[in-house]
Amino acid sequence: MIKTKNGELKELYYPTISEITKIEKFTDKEKWFEIRLPNGDDLQHQPGQFVEVSLFGIGEAPISVTSSPTKKGAFELCVRETGMLTEVMHRMESGDKIGIRGPFGQGYDIDAMKGKDILIIGGGIGIVPLRSLINYVIDNRQDFGKLIICYGAKTPDELLYPEELKRWEKDDNIEFHLTVDQGDENWSGNVGVITTLIPGLKLDLKNTIAAVTGPPIMYKFVLLSLQSKGLPDENVYMSLERRMKCGVGKCGHCQINHSYVCQDGPVYHYPTLKTMEEAI
Repeated sequence: MIKTKNGELKELYYPTISEITKIEKFTDKEKWFEIRLPNGDDLQHQPGQFVEVSLFGIGEAPISVTSSPTKKGAFELCVRETGMLTEVMHRMESGDKIGIRGPFGQGYDIDAMKGKDILIIGGGIGIVPLRSLINYVIDNRQDFGKLIICYGAKTPDELLYPEELKRWEKDDNIEFHLTVDQGDENWSGNVGVITTLIPGLKLDLKNTIAAVTGPPIMYKFVLLSLQSKGLPDENVYMSLERRMKCGVGKCGHCQINHSYVCQDGPVYHYPTLKTMEEAI
C-alpha cells in the first residue's frame, strides 16, 4: 500500500483509475505516455520498478516506469505494441482513462550508487526502465560521480527518446555513446552491437556501478565485456523486467528457482543472479 497526497493508503491490488495526459509516437512500435493519477498524486516509485496497466474488458500487462521519481504530478511509460492490450493502448488518446496498479518490485539500490560513477548500458527497449535511473541521477547530480550512457538499437529508426538523446550528447556532465547494429544513408555514428562501445570506456573500476538492461542475448556478451575491462561482478546490476506478469507473486510466471522476479526484482545485483539457475 502507498500513501496519497492526502495521507490516505491506496491498495496495490486494485487498479487506480488514471488519465492519459500526453502521447508521443517514437517509432512504428513504440509510443510514450504521460499518466496522471487522481489528484495529481505521485506514483512514489523507485527507478527500475514497474506498474500493471489495466484496460477494462481487455486485460492487464506489466510495463516499466520510464520517468524518474523526481518528476512530480505524473509519471511516464513507453509502450511497445506487442499484443492485444498494447495494441488497444496505442489507439488511445489524451484524456482516456486506464487502470494502474503499483509500483511493484525492487528498483536500483540508490544508496549503494551514491558517490559512485554510474555506467548505463541499454540495448533496444532496455533504455526505457534505465531512463528512470538516468534522469534520477541527472536531477541529483551532486550525489553521483560520472554519468556514462551507452545505448544501442538495431537501426536508427528504432532509437527511442530522440530529443533526449540530443540533450545527452550536448550535456558536458554526461559521457554519451550511441550505436546501431546497422546504419542507413543518413547515419554517421558508430555501427556495431553495443559491446563495441565498452572496450573504449575509461572506467574507475573500483568506483563504477553498471546498470544493464536489454534483450536476453545481450546480457552474456555485455557481462563478458565488463569482466574483460576488470569491472568487479559486485559492481553490476541487471534487470529481468521481461519476466513480469501478475506483479504480486501469485501466478508463478516470473519464478526462477526460489525467487519471484516481480517481488525480488526486476533489478538484481549480479552476484545474486549468478546463484540463480537460468536467470540470464
